[in-house]
Amino acid sequence: MVLAAGGGTRWEGDGHKLLAELDGRPVVAHALAAAAEAGLDELVVVTGAVDLSAVIPAGATVLHNTRWAEGQAVSLHLALTHAAVAGHDAVVVGLADSPGVPAEAWRAVASVDAVLAVATFGGNRRPPTLIGRSLWGDLPETGDEGARVLLADRSDLVVEVPCPGDPADVDTMEDLQRWR
Repeated sequence: MVLAAGGGTRWEGDGHKLLAELDGRPVVAHALAAAAEAGLDELVVVTGAVDLSAVIPAGATVLHNTRWAEGQAVSLHLALTHAAVAGHDAVVVGLADSPGVPAEAWRAVASVDAVLAVATFGGNRRPPTLIGRSLWGDLPETGDEGARVLLADRSDLVVEVPCPGDPADVDTMEDLQRWR
């Protein structure tokens, strides 16, 4: 699941940060391509503030979060509701503004036998994060926190998965310049 609904409030450039060009394509296209390339059971993209239809890979399930301004937890809850109906036992959640997280990271996290796992990049925990169905009810339904709350509250269950790539996100023009 790729969370791509936010408004990008720290972005000062033209348009929305997810549509800003990076290496000839939008920032979000990098994250979506990696998630799709991972080849997991289903690619779910949660949209909201901006129309991403031109960059969403064919075959992806698109969930539109009309309440995107209420925070990331609402998008995550929408995705988990879909996952429950679809019969999934776990989800792997990543962010649309992290263009340097490769498919290998998605696959590595998804392949761990755990109910809660998180990628580590140079020892730092960052998405993607695997969340087993038994923990979905422990996630907040509102606010701007998602799996981070669960990682803190259930640290006894966390499996850290060393991954390749760069998890830095693009929130500002300066972030984008560093990527370029």
